[in-house]
Amino acid sequence: MLELAGIIILGILAQWVAWKFKIPAILPLILIGLFVGPIAAEYLSEDGAKWIEPIWNGKNGLFPGEGLYYFVSLAISIILFEGGLTLKRSEIRNVGPVITKLITLGSAITFFGGGLLAHFIFNLSWELSFLFSGLIIVTGPTVITPILRNIPLKKDISTVLKWEGILIDPIGALVAVLVFEFISVEGDSGFTKTALIEFGKIILFGTTFGFTFAHALAFAINKKLIPHYLLNVVSLSTVLLVFVESEIFAHESGLLAVVVMGMVLGNGKLENIKELLYFKESLSVLLISILFILLAANINIEDLELLYTWKTALLFALVVFLVRPIAVFASTHGSKLKFNEKLFISWVGPRGIVAAGIASLFGSKLIKQGVEGAEYITPLVFMIVLGTVLLNATTARLFARLVGVFLKKSEGILIVGASKVSRLLGHYLLTNNRHVVLIDSNEQNIAKAKELGLEAISTNIYSETLTDNIELNDVGYLMALTGNPDINEYAINKFGKQFGENGSYRLVTTQEMLDDTINPKEGLFSHKDDYSALLELTRAYPSIQEIDLEDKAHYDKLIKISNDDEDIIPLFVKDNEGELHIISSHSLGFESIKQGYQLVYLGKPFDVDEVPTADKKGAKEG
Repeated sequence: MLELAGIIILGILAQWVAWKFKIPAILPLILIGLFVGPIAAEYLSEDGAKWIEPIWNGKNGLFPGEGLYYFVSLAISIILFEGGLTLKRSEIRNVGPVITKLITLGSAITFFGGGLLAHFIFNLSWELSFLFSGLIIVTGPTVITPILRNIPLKKDISTVLKWEGILIDPIGALVAVLVFEFISVEGDSGFTKTALIEFGKIILFGTTFGFTFAHALAFAINKKLIPHYLLNVVSLSTVLLVFVESEIFAHESGLLAVVVMGMVLGNGKLENIKELLYFKESLSVLLISILFILLAANINIEDLELLYTWKTALLFALVVFLVRPIAVFASTHGSKLKFNEKLFISWVGPRGIVAAGIASLFGSKLIKQGVEGAEYITPLVFMIVLGTVLLNATTARLFARLVGVFLKKSEGILIVGASKVSRLLGHYLLTNNRHVVLIDSNEQNIAKAKELGLEAISTNIYSETLTDNIELNDVGYLMALTGNPDINEYAINKFGKQFGENGSYRLVTTQEMLDDTINPKEGLFSHKDDYSALLELTRAYPSIQEIDLEDKAHYDKLIKISNDDEDIIPLFVKDNEGELHIISSHSLGFESIKQGYQLVYLGKPFDVDEVPTADKKGAKEG
């Protein structure tokens, strides 16, 4: 009982440490596992026992016999299912051919390159060498996301790394499963007819079970055959059922089945997909915490001593600094990515839970089968996992600066709310070459935003999903434009530091609008206009206007006119280089306005006869 409670407590503590210091959770989890496992047994325990013993040894331990490997298999199946749920066909199409090449050509280069290195450096058999290389194909979003979350990068770089991590997990798992099957079916004889039959069975039963049960579960959920309070647990039990049933018909096909099931559900018309995702994310965090501590604790000091050689350093260096760059540069050849962007993508390739979990599972099974050299698989893969995470977590930000992909100023704009007002402003900003992202929990608003070509995310402002979205790394402005003052205030307080480094703004409330003594520093556009006024004016004048400016006095005169006219709301100042500057409700901060600048506003055209300028230039529609 003490050991089980300790794993959960230490796992959640490691997750908190990772959040606090903005590092991947895998790093403290593995270090804790090694500390309570082999290190404690060798240096801290009087009787040489591990503080946490994953496998039952007669006196203590959590899992008797094959229990640990069953638990690892089931846990990985849930984690991969959750990953499959996040795969959307539409988003994959938008990423472009670079992702496709990375998960095909790039995976092949890693597979063959890693296999050759393992064979010639450690003298492993070809089968074991390629099992090792199959396991290190995967990167994984659970380790890439924390590394990139706080590095402001161009959207295309973040997108490539994010989608590579998501898509390559099941591919690497499948390759490792197939190589393992070749080894375990016929031993040294390798690629035989029997092994090829097993390969076919894995593909057939994995895809069939995943596809069939996904549609069955979706039908049951959409037809309300499952009560709401049982939705998550029924889905979980279905995932486990699919995994086990697929394994019965074709050994090692369960992982493929759950990935296929997740992808089908994630791309189908499932009403409760968000709720299902939130539950699976929470469960995945708990399982990842337990798994990494268990797997690291299960390593023996003898396994670590196998790595205490120059061969380990050579293998790591060649995998990271030779194989990964070759795979990336070959996959991105002919793309629009610049050389420094390719270099950064080459640098960031941390391995994650799938590699460590399956390595521990397969390594232990092969050792029991008496396969020569199998004792190297688990420690070598753990070395790659821990080394790449440690390297990327400590150097990614610095390396981004060195190669010139670090954005010195985040110019992207996050708009909270996707109403007609937000869509109008977002479309104008987009046409002026600004990266704009709208968020809303209203699906209809999101759909209308996407019809205008805007990037829109359907999410609840109170959830944590936005903080994990690495595609928002270039966002430096936050505009809260909902009709609910409490949501606007909450958005500023929660996301202002992360997404509003250059400015966080919200609409003034009705109370603030009616009281001239209250003028919040984050007030947006105008002190006389709240959401209702902005929405009403948007309906009356559904376009953005621009008027040329002469100087600061001219600007001040226009602002005064807008303050006296309820049909005009100033929005931005566009300088002579086309840059847009948000106007706050104070209307301050524009002391150096010159000829060539423009006032961007919503509402009716200014009456130029009332505006004293040198040449009385008129207003024009933006």
